[in-house]
Amino acid sequence: MKTITIAPLTAWLLAVTIALGLSGCSGLTTHVEYETLTPASFPILTATGMAPLSLQQGSTEQEKMRRAMRAAKLDAYRELAEQVYGQRINGNSEVSELVLKNDHFKVQVDGVIRGAKVIRAYPVDDTYVAEVELDYRRVWQLYQQQPQQRIKEVTYY
Repeated sequence: MKTITIAPLTAWLLAVTIALGLSGCSGLTTHVEYETLTPASFPILTATGMAPLSLQQGSTEQEKMRRAMRAAKLDAYRELAEQVYGQRINGNSEVSELVLKNDHFKVQVDGVIRGAKVIRAYPVDDTYVAEVELDYRRVWQLYQQQPQQRIKEVTYY
């Protein structure tokens, strides 16, 4: 019969590995309870959108006015999205013989605005203006999409 000899370091590593493996099976569970924190401040964002009346498509003045109202409101919402989410700007420039030949920029805004309301909408000369407001308190109260949380209590079983 052969005797297997294990070096002391190898035996120690084997014992530690087994101990750590078994400690993971100890059945200890944790329950973490969270509470929602109210933000310290709620900013109010405002935006203004404008649309020309005379350039709108439509057979009557009322239809042109309605389209301008809609376009001005959408322009204001776009401006709010720029304030909340920022703008993505892509640009490239072409230089040949140390002379700028082409300069292109593309601006993109993408986002969802919830809880905004139109404060005022009115015509000014040949332009229709819409003023929109986004109160973050209202957004937080209505949706609480991603509230900040902290650990209230941890219970170990």
